[in-house]
Order: sequence, then C-alpha cells, then structure tokens
Amino acid sequence: MIGAFLLAAIPDSTPIGQNGTAKETLRVRSHFVLRPILIRLRPCFFVGAAAFLFVARISAQSSAAETPEANPGRPTVSTPATLTPVGYLQFENGGLYAESSPEFTTLSGINQVTKLTVAPGLQLLALSAPLAHASRAIGDALPGSRPGEVFAGFQAVVLSGKGQKPTVSLSYIRRLYASPAPEIDIGTFRNSASILVSDDLAGFHFDINGIFSEQTKGIIRRGQFGQTFSISHPLGRLTVAGELWHFTQPLTSRNAVGNLWAVSYPVRKNFVLDAGFDHGLTSSSTQWEGFAGFTYLLPHRLWGLHNPK
Repeated sequence: MIGAFLLAAIPDSTPIGQNGTAKETLRVRSHFVLRPILIRLRPCFFVGAAAFLFVARISAQSSAAETPEANPGRPTVSTPATLTPVGYLQFENGGLYAESSPEFTTLSGINQVTKLTVAPGLQLLALSAPLAHASRAIGDALPGSRPGEVFAGFQAVVLSGKGQKPTVSLSYIRRLYASPAPEIDIGTFRNSASILVSDDLAGFHFDINGIFSEQTKGIIRRGQFGQTFSISHPLGRLTVAGELWHFTQPLTSRNAVGNLWAVSYPVRKNFVLDAGFDHGLTSSSTQWEGFAGFTYLLPHRLWGLHNPK
C-alpha cells in the first residue's frame, strides 16, 4: 500500500551522467545509502518499539485460537487482492526516508492506512500521511514539516481465489486533501482505480496490480498508468519480498521505474513487522528510499459473533 503515498513528478534539473560527476556520486552513495537511511529512520524505530510493546500487551489478552490473522498491504507498492477478516479493524503504519529526487534532496514522513472489511468481498480504506518533512523542495512544493495527503476508497473482490485460481479485486481511491509538501516520483492523483490479482504458486506468493490514475496540475488533467509485480517467499518465520514497479509521469513525459526489497516478521498472527528499501532505476525516479513499520489487526471483532475465519 506504499504506492498510495508515492506522489508528484517534477522534471529532473540535474540529469545523471553530466561530465561523469553525477554518475560517480550516485555510485559512491549507493555503497553507503543504508547508513543515512538508518540514521533518519531511527526515530521511527523508537516509535515502532513503543508501539510493539503496546500492541503486544493488548494482543496477549486474546488467546491464539481467538486471534484472526492480519493481511498486510505494506511494505510493497503492490496491494494484495485479498481482504482483511470481516468486522476487524487493521492498521498499517510506517516511516519512510527518501533522498535524491528531482523534487527534493531528502524527505521523511509517516504514513498510515486503516482497513475495515464490512461484508464478504467489500473493504473500506482510509489512507493518510500525518507528517512529511522535506529539504530543498522544488517548484510549488514547500519544504519543512507539512501534513501529507489524505485519501479514502474501497476494494471489492470480483473473483475469489481457490486452489490454483487467483483472487481478483477492483479498487477505487479518491484524494480528500492535497498536501503542499513535496512528494516522490509517481505524482499525486485525484482519482485512482486499480485491478489487483493475488495467487500462490509453488510456495511463492504473487501480487500484481494494474493502476490507472488521474493527475492534475491547475486546470491540466492527465491520465497515468502503472504496473507492479511483487513476489514473496517465506524463509522460516521471515518473509522476503522482491518487487518491480513502473509508473508513467504524464505531467513531465517521463517514466518512474523502481526495484523494492523487503522483509516481514509476524510477532503474532495479528501483528507483523516489516522493513526494506527501494531503488529508483530512472533519472526521474527517487533514487533511494528506506522504510520500516508494522501491521496490526485488532483482535476483537467490531460487531457480530467472533469468527476468526
């Protein structure tokens, strides 16, 4: 679900490869990129640790037999076609640090997604970025600490997976608040519709998304197309995920392409930690992003009889 917060594309004023200097800088930076990312994400880890202790204490009040299983949409750009258990609130929270984008030098922020499946096959979504802090903003974006975007929408299953048959869903998301903060490479959208496909094959889990969005700038309206392909596989209790994604950048006539790698760990069935990084593969992409967060499914159903299925 990180894809809902990958926003805004501005032309790159310093193309990579000029006199070879930028290429060499990027090559050296790639060797040491994890260090500044980890330093910038350190407050997120403290917040995550506190949240871990809090939700673990709450989770301990419910027996394992009564606790439903979380269905994380983070940390990949792809969103799973499957839904959360009916009647249970799920929270997906995380921190992100990004650097070397055409629109900013560095950007750090917090993102949050709330999901509630209200009926079999229908899930409501609320997405927000409570805080974003950027340095050297370009264009109309403002530097410093700003509130981020706010979105709302829904996801509906149109084909339930069973055996080798995949799960297929459709989703729609609309922006409720446009932030003055700079965004990362795929641009902000007013409306977005997606087709989502999820399947399991030979021990691997696949999430594939096709995305069509409406981007706006003043009176200009442009259509954007995106594709994401994510593969994950368990290694013991850890799950390792790799992803390749592509989005057109209609306001600048460019393309953003990136490669993401992440790991997740289920502390409990309803509490999953995650961390990873993303590397942009084109000059108009954000070059490096690091992120960490957690998914927590409330162990008590909001209405009706308790039924973890």
